[in-house]
Amino acid sequence: RRGSGVIAMPAKKAVAKGGAPAAKAAKAAQAVTSGLRSKKSTKVRTSTSFHRPKTLKLARKPAYPRKSAPRANKLDHFQIIKYPLTTESAMKKIEDNNTLVFICDVRANKQQISQAVKKMYDIACAKVNTLVRPDGVKKAYVRLTQDFDALDVANKIGII
Repeated sequence: RRGSGVIAMPAKKAVAKGGAPAAKAAKAAQAVTSGLRSKKSTKVRTSTSFHRPKTLKLARKPAYPRKSAPRANKLDHFQIIKYPLTTESAMKKIEDNNTLVFICDVRANKQQISQAVKKMYDIACAKVNTLVRPDGVKKAYVRLTQDFDALDVANKIGII
């Protein structure tokens, strides 16, 4: 025999398993009204196609810039206007129509040509007409405003 000691067990409490009688009664009433294990009703689908719900889309927060420096503008005003045209028909335009004729970059549009002429020669353009010649270069007819004379500008540029 190992030992004849009697182990003392703690005395059981008088309160029942469910708690106080009033609490037990409230729990029973709740079980009667809603049921013990109420089953969740299934969602009724009205469409044949499933659309994934929209989730949170956070804005990008890059740890470093993907390009070290911003790209330089390839079409600056020196690149847009290549040279003035000095043919006989161009000279006739200068004298008669107050128009200068330039050979330009093919990628330049009329607004860029107008700004380039304004920036390089300090003259205002009334309008710009362009055409692409059969040899693939763009020709621009730059009509000047009334306050500028194409002949004076041509002399200043050095094409006459």
